[in-house]
Parts: sequence; C-alpha cells; structure tokens
Amino acid sequence: MKSDRGSSRHSRREFLRRSLAAGSAAAIPLIVPSRVLAKDGAVAPSERIVLGGIGIGPRGSSVLGPMLAEPDVQFVAICDVRADRRMSVKSSADAAYGNTDCAMYRDLRELLAREDIDAVLIATGDRWHAVGSILAAKAGKDVYSEKPCALTIAQCQALADTFRRYGRVFQAGTQRRSVPNFLAAVELAHSGRLGRLRTLHASSYRPHVTHEWLPAEPEPDPEVIDWDMWLGAAPWRPYNSTYVNGGWRGHYDFDSGARLLDWCAHTVDLCQWANQTDDTLPLEYEASENGITAQYANGVRLVIDFLDEPFGTRDPLYGTSRGTCPVRFEGDEGWVETGDSGEIAVNPESLRAELGTLPQMAGTDSASHSRNFLDCIKSGARTNANADVMRRSHIACYAAALSWQLGRKLTIDPATEAFVGDDEANTFRSRAMRAPWRI
Repeated sequence: MKSDRGSSRHSRREFLRRSLAAGSAAAIPLIVPSRVLAKDGAVAPSERIVLGGIGIGPRGSSVLGPMLAEPDVQFVAICDVRADRRMSVKSSADAAYGNTDCAMYRDLRELLAREDIDAVLIATGDRWHAVGSILAAKAGKDVYSEKPCALTIAQCQALADTFRRYGRVFQAGTQRRSVPNFLAAVELAHSGRLGRLRTLHASSYRPHVTHEWLPAEPEPDPEVIDWDMWLGAAPWRPYNSTYVNGGWRGHYDFDSGARLLDWCAHTVDLCQWANQTDDTLPLEYEASENGITAQYANGVRLVIDFLDEPFGTRDPLYGTSRGTCPVRFEGDEGWVETGDSGEIAVNPESLRAELGTLPQMAGTDSASHSRNFLDCIKSGARTNANADVMRRSHIACYAAALSWQLGRKLTIDPATEAFVGDDEANTFRSRAMRAPWRI
C-alpha cells in the first residue's frame, strides 16, 4: 500500500540523515557526491521513484524517454520477451546514467518480485496490458500502462477493481488528457460557452478483425524470442515472425475491439471527459457503414466517425490540418474541434478569446502525462487517466465495437456494465485465458 512505501522511503531518508549526522567514516565516504545530497538540482536516492519497464518497443520507448530525463526517476530494469529489445532499452538506460546497472529479464514475474522497484511502465502488445498491470498491482507496484489497457470488458473491470483494492496508482497511456490543446477544448465544453452539448464526434480507424492465422514458421530460441511468453494468456498459435514485428494487430486473439481502440481509447475518452460523464458511459450503440452512434442518458449523442486510411481522405468533418485523433464537441451555441497537430478550430470565432495562448505540443507527446503519473505516485492523488476513467471509456469503446461486429443495436446498463436482453453480446464481455495466466 502507499503508506507502506511511504514508511520505507522515510526510513531510508532517516537512515541517511542519521548516518550523515554521525559522521562515521565507516558508515559513509568522506566525500559524498552531490547526487546523494540532492545538490545542484539532483534528487536524493530516498526521493527517487525506482522504475522498471515491461515490453518496451517503439511506442514504449517514446514514453520511457521523457521518464529517463526526469531527475526523480531511476530506471533499473527491463523485461521483454525479445532479446534485441532488452538490449536496446538497457543500452539507452545505461547511457543515460553512465553505468551498466540496468538489469534484464525475460519473465515479468522476476522483475515484479524486486522489492526496490516502485513502479512499472507497461508497453507490451494489447494482450498483456491487463494481466501485467494486475500482477504489478498485486506486487505493490504503481503502473503506467499503454492503451488499450485491457482486451475485454471483464478485464477492464478486473483491472479497475484490483487497483482500488490494492491502493496503487494507475495511469492509462491516453496522454491526450494531459496535452494543452485537448485540455483547452474540453474546458470550453465544460465552461458552457458552447451552450448545451448536443453531439460529440470521436474519430476512429475503420474497424477490422480477422480470425485467419499466418502459416507456422520455425520457433526461435526462447532466449532470442520467447514465443510462449509473447502469447501470454492468448490461445496457443504457431509462431510467425510477422506477429512479433507488429503484425498481430487485427488478429482477434491478440487485438482489442476490432482495432477500434487504437484511436477510440483516446477520442471516445476525450468525449467522455468533455461530456462530464467519466463516471458512466453511453446507454445505446448502433453501427452503420461509416460510423457508430451512441446515446447518453443526458441526451448527448456520441458519433464515432470511421476515417479511411490514409487519414483525411474521406470525411470532411475534420480539417486535415488537425492531425490524427481529431475530436469535435458541438453545442447549441458553438463548436470546438482539435487534433494531434495542436490546432484548434472554433465556431463562432469569438470563442478563440477563451482559449488564450497555449503551449504547442503534439498529441503523441507523453511527457506531461508521465509527469502527472510520477507526481501522483508521490502525492497519492488520482492520475488524469486513472483506472476508473479508463474502465468507463474503454467499456464504451468495446460496446461500440461489438455493435459493429454483431451488426445490431446494443443497449448496456451502466451500473452492471452488462448488455440488456442480449445473451450473445454478453458472452463477448470476457475471453478464455490460457494457463497459467489468470486475473
């Protein structure tokens, strides 16, 4: 629990204080480096957050980079089923700290067993996010997990319940909750300047899912790529190198929500926030050829717009200069629209005065979101994208994706998070998990 770790940190700080006061040559060196004494902007070891990483590939590296730059973070270990990625992350960490101390693991349970690690960054493929996060919470770690944070509705529920039960800090990697232009657009919706909200637009890739599998290839040495650990709780499939090099996306057993959550984990989440409905989700979901429409109890309509790839070639609603992951909030007196480029469009133009001068930041930039996570570890406050926020926005995405997959309108009870009068839909709320992995 946080109080236990706080006691541990105070004990370490008190030990250092007593040792320095005693002035014992046997206890401490005669010359104490400034990084130990927290001089010259350094942070004392007792105040550092000791961090480990699990499954750090391209996206994970872009999140880890800003964390490595934080003076109050000490990254000490990497776990990955791929030897090349273990070595790559170790090289980056060792270069950052000027040593060779970063430990490497193939099995996340070994990393999580380390009592010195306070928190972990999880950036594996979708199939591992919930399982890894739950194991980490049970091991007493705080977690920053890339999205989608779970493969199913049941996993979302289990993840949120676990973090509440164990009192750990959780941050979903929906970093746009910490990016200035998205914050400004949401604040405009909250301020009433748009009038009463009527329609929220969340962009999405066009959904896709396949149950066809690639041909078997010779399985590599587990020290090079541990295929069994790569699969985790997913059903056993023959090895194919395409999967481990990013080609798992769109394959049902590995992917989440027919690819819908690739963007909707961000864009639906932002609409939830703008509508001030982080504590609930839309009631009804109905798919069409070009999108999915959902309805909230307060009468606001959520429209998930399918955008063809490459982005911006079909749908005229979003300006192409908005960048990826655009959202649009419409009220009866005006609208605001923004995306990853940082540009904000408003109507009427007089609303622009409400925005002020905003720092320019790409929507993919995770530095502010990571800092929010680190600050909440220290304060015990809830993160911008905590486990309960993730739970509702992800379940809304899964309900929308399922309406598309089943080809019919679905109604969900926000209190039970179960579909009303639809036994078939409810069977999709969970998936079987391969032993020994359970949640």
